[in-house]
Amino acid sequence: MSWITRSRQSLTNFIQRRETPDDLWTKCRGCGAMLYTRDFEANLSVCPECGHHERVGARARFAMLFDDGAFERIAVESPPDDPLKFRDSKPYPARIKTARAATGEQDALLLAKGAIKAHPAVVGVQDFAFMGGSMGIGVGAAFVAGARAAIAGRMPFIMFTAAGGARMQEGILSLMQMPATTVAIQEMKEARLPYIVVLTDPTTGGVTASYAMLGDIHIAEPKALIGFAGARVIESTIREKLPEGFQRAEYLLDHGMVDMVVKRHDMAETLGRLIGLLMPKAA
Repeated sequence: MSWITRSRQSLTNFIQRRETPDDLWTKCRGCGAMLYTRDFEANLSVCPECGHHERVGARARFAMLFDDGAFERIAVESPPDDPLKFRDSKPYPARIKTARAATGEQDALLLAKGAIKAHPAVVGVQDFAFMGGSMGIGVGAAFVAGARAAIAGRMPFIMFTAAGGARMQEGILSLMQMPATTVAIQEMKEARLPYIVVLTDPTTGGVTASYAMLGDIHIAEPKALIGFAGARVIESTIREKLPEGFQRAEYLLDHGMVDMVVKRHDMAETLGRLIGLLMPKAA
């Protein structure tokens, strides 16, 4: 073996030992820019090039929302994992197990309480990474628990939605969460406490048809997809081309479906101001 071959082999081994970690860079889904992951996350997972708001998990959302990133999780009793013994290409419990391993959470909706700009609040966040944030018994139970925790503590309930709709593996039991959550919202109204919804990308299906559109105030993140049926389904039904930006946050703002579109960096400040305006003053 010549010295050139030996040198080439040594260089190859050195390069292999210094392989780049898989998560060092993040590709923006909005403009395709390659972003240094650490800087991207420090910017609240918003692309500095195009402003695209990437989907974030519940824990990250809590950390960026509550004062000093301090919050207390609200525990929710876990419902049966497979009430209908549903099976498609693989058993439903296997899908649940995979989602729990990927996210580290028991279901798609997490609850926490803490202070937002010194105002106490209960916050619920749907994680799209958990089976598309789909609404099942667990999500419905968590939503009701969040509303009742807010009532018990005389606090507002803020809900961050992100879902593909109802969880088909739970059939009618999933659809029953629509009236269950609606009743919980009515309890909030009777207690004269604000219920604020923040619509994130994507919010669709039965979630949009229930608690996502029953807030006192509706906020949306920029360019979030919000709707009931998908655009292709609508186009094939009405046999017409939909307008540019249809079902996006800015389009819905222009047509009166949401009250405001707020960037992620301004979300905590906006929510704190709204809570201060909406919460009943102490006697």
